[in-house]
Amino acid sequence: MAKSNNTLNVVFVDEQKEPSTELTVRNEEIVGLATAVLDEEGLSDRLIEVNIYFVDEESIANLNAQHMDQIGPTDVLAFPLDDPKKSDNHDEFLLLGDVVICPKVADRQATNHSYEAEISLLLIHGILHLLGYDHAKEDERLIMEKRQQDILQEYGLDKK
Repeated sequence: MAKSNNTLNVVFVDEQKEPSTELTVRNEEIVGLATAVLDEEGLSDRLIEVNIYFVDEESIANLNAQHMDQIGPTDVLAFPLDDPKKSDNHDEFLLLGDVVICPKVADRQATNHSYEAEISLLLIHGILHLLGYDHAKEDERLIMEKRQQDILQEYGLDKK
């Protein structure tokens, strides 16, 4: 599924081999939240595409080993490509990158809130990574966590 507002294009693909019906989040909600985050970050007037993938544990474990040198499945990985901060040309098409989420890991992590809230958090987290946010250092972590929380609150997702 894809959604475009003439500039932002969000593509969502569910690549899980066996998607679980109880872990399903509506495609429109995922694409809508991704578009809203990009808009919140001031990118609604840019020609940008972002891809969002839902994958199974085996796939994300392989990506985690290959790209992060970590063993086992993780919840979300982000693969940035074009950096919108490096171009002032608003007519230039930018492929922001890919956000890969594992719904089964997200479901296990959703202990104090809903599965939908966890997926929302992971999606926001992944998109912020594509935009250059990081959490390797304490000051970066605080900035990124605050931005995530602000977006969750703005969309009422922190109370699910």
